[in-house]
Amino acid sequence: MNHKKVLNYELFIARRLLSSKRYKSSVSSPIIKIAILAISLGMVVMLISMATSMGLQQKIREKISGFNGHIQLRNFDNNHSETTLVPLSKNQEFYPHFKQVEGIQHVQVYATKAGIIRTATDFEGILLKGVAADYDSSFFEEYLVEGRWPDFRNGISSEVLISREISNRMQLKLGDRFNVLFVKEDPNKPPWLRVLTVAGIYNSGFHDFDKAYVIGDLRHIQKMNRWTAEEVGGFELIIDDFDTIEHTADQVYVQTAATLNSTSIVEKYPAIMEWIRLFDNNTYVIIAIMILVAGINMITALLVLILERTRMIGMLKAMGSTNASVRKVFLYQAAYLIVKGLFWGNTLGITLLLLQKHFHFIALNPETYYVNTVPVYIHLGYIIALNVGTLGLCILMLLLPSAVISKITPVKAIRFV
Repeated sequence: MNHKKVLNYELFIARRLLSSKRYKSSVSSPIIKIAILAISLGMVVMLISMATSMGLQQKIREKISGFNGHIQLRNFDNNHSETTLVPLSKNQEFYPHFKQVEGIQHVQVYATKAGIIRTATDFEGILLKGVAADYDSSFFEEYLVEGRWPDFRNGISSEVLISREISNRMQLKLGDRFNVLFVKEDPNKPPWLRVLTVAGIYNSGFHDFDKAYVIGDLRHIQKMNRWTAEEVGGFELIIDDFDTIEHTADQVYVQTAATLNSTSIVEKYPAIMEWIRLFDNNTYVIIAIMILVAGINMITALLVLILERTRMIGMLKAMGSTNASVRKVFLYQAAYLIVKGLFWGNTLGITLLLLQKHFHFIALNPETYYVNTVPVYIHLGYIIALNVGTLGLCILMLLLPSAVISKITPVKAIRFV
């Protein structure tokens, strides 16, 4: 059986034109280089915008959930108070494993109580978050700058974890003992006094939480509130997928007792969540502008290429080529230039992102952005989407200007100088 190899002559002509010396030294050469540069820089800006926007969103969500869990289960009687007022029994069907709702990775108990750190020279209001041995400490261990995570396994532990901010303000160092006063329900009675020891110091960079949170043993709060060992302030739920948090919170609400209220961090901190959602809008605007600029530059380059090859267009038409075939020749050239620009843009953009990810050379004000440095999130999915989307949209933008080829007649084109 004879096999005939079909020759794509439009691609063949385009490749010959691109590799010819005359093409490289032609009038269109500087215009083409500018178009490639515009695409490269556009891709760099798009990659940085996407990676930093997603990185900042992810980091802020991680920090809020690190202090609060993704979903909190508490008694309705506690309202929105940070201090736990009414306890609930930890003997629940969903504890320690929440099997009724999919996507819940971990369940942990906690309670909170406001107090005042008192030293010889100063005092400071704090919120003691009492946790048990089942607490997922991975978040705080990631941001641990000194010491270790306190041991809550045997007996009531005096060890606590404080923030770098509290450590600096109160002049507390690793191993120091300090007094904390907790007000009793009866204001006429003297406050509770607890002597705690600094076991570790963390620095999350989230000013609103770092200035207040001290992590200690849940049993201190149980004893001061006269709760039993089975009573806790609430439950924190850690989920697998943040995108499903609102749906999961609704499912948790349905599957738990009517006296319990499930609150996701999206509901608890709506202003912060709405603020980080705005990053998406800014990113989309930047991407749209960059693709538009790249497309306009490619349109200019394509028209110059067509003008420069008017005689060749006339000859191809005289030999029987259709308008569609001739347009393909120039669209292949344009696609090659776009891909070349995307290659250099990806190379430079990903290099800059990797440098920022590992060396953190661009810093941010944590009081404004809740992070110390610009976070970077690199994922193959959005990189491919940006490249395919840019290439496809630029080619679509070139279809209309390439139609000018149909206006060129063979007789006039061959005589064109």
